[in-house]
Amino acid sequence: MELAPEQIALFGKLGLALALGILIGFERGWHERKEAEGSRVAGIRTFGLIGLLGGLWSALAEALGEILLGFALVAFAGVMAIARARAARETKDFGATTAIAALVTFALGALSVRGEMAAAAAGAVVTALLLGVKPILHGWLTRVSYEELLAVLKLLVMSLVLLPVLPNRGYGPWSALNPYELWFMVVLIAGISFVGYAAVRLAGERQGILLASLAGGLVASTAVAINFAGLAQKNPERRHLLAAGIGFAATTMYPRTLLIATAVAPILMKHLVLPLGAATLAGYLTAIFLWNRTRAEQQETELALRNPFEFTMALKFGLFLAAIMLLARAFQHWLGDVGILTLAVLSGVADVDAINLSLSRMAGDSLAVDVAAGGIVLAVVSNTLLKAGLATWIGGLGMAWPLAVSLGSGLVAGVAGFSLARFWV
Repeated sequence: MELAPEQIALFGKLGLALALGILIGFERGWHERKEAEGSRVAGIRTFGLIGLLGGLWSALAEALGEILLGFALVAFAGVMAIARARAARETKDFGATTAIAALVTFALGALSVRGEMAAAAAGAVVTALLLGVKPILHGWLTRVSYEELLAVLKLLVMSLVLLPVLPNRGYGPWSALNPYELWFMVVLIAGISFVGYAAVRLAGERQGILLASLAGGLVASTAVAINFAGLAQKNPERRHLLAAGIGFAATTMYPRTLLIATAVAPILMKHLVLPLGAATLAGYLTAIFLWNRTRAEQQETELALRNPFEFTMALKFGLFLAAIMLLARAFQHWLGDVGILTLAVLSGVADVDAINLSLSRMAGDSLAVDVAAGGIVLAVVSNTLLKAGLATWIGGLGMAWPLAVSLGSGLVAGVAGFSLARFWV
């Protein structure tokens, strides 16, 4: 008998429902592999059948009425509750993870038959992964203090409660002050600070600082510089290590800037690849040199990380950013188009990405390509000098020479590369 196309499609969906059930059941079966046969609530076969059951009821509901699927889910939940209660009386294990996983499997099976096959498959993979990392998650819980939990909650309030309600438009002279953008930067500073803290706690001092530097450099290298400089102030014996971390974060800004600029205006590639490429190579090499140099240093004390949530420092940086944004608009108003490079320097102090996007969109249209490239390089230079100045001011004069080596080499290489690029472009 020849099957209709819709029947073939239904078999495929039911097959996926069965497969995702087997996947989740494999994890549950491995987790309970030491239990005696017959004492487990559900294993590979049971979970496979649960996924298939969800798919079958979903198919029946499409034909006989949607309310049928709701009744089926309630009935199945009741059966699982009874089975879990009986198993708990015998094993004295009152955990509900397997029962909840069974309900999720039933729902994913129903979802696959409804045509959301990619979402169902992804949900099954995530469910199996979440079930499998129980030891890791529980290990984290034993290492989290109340202060750290409170820090996470404060950050969530700042980002998910306060940020969405702020107006996203300009106020003040020249509409230079945007409350949403300013508070977003405050949240960013606080978030980078906590990510760095968590990385050091979970991965260890050296590896954690490296991970936080590279990750933070992709988002906000200035935030990394401020955070690490504050740590250096409290831990002067770690200045070289933290200066290397600032170097990694600052250098990561160079390829990020190149990627953003060339994505918006590919014509900028030949103007920027040499200066930003040279700055990236020199910056990483010197940061690696400083990083390796710290291996020989005696580090008998632990890195002092008493407060993972530096709200005061983040707020001060937000006020500083507001002042810079206001000054940048003032210079633009006073100097007009003639002050485009001056604006690039001032904007670069506050945020490289903003001026980078603006000049890239103008390149080759209302602004000469070489002028746009020059403005982007100036913004990068001014931002790097700002990081060096802030880190030295916050972390102390002991940060001066390692930062001069780490950040200065990238700047020198970048400026030299930009000068050479003008001859061959």
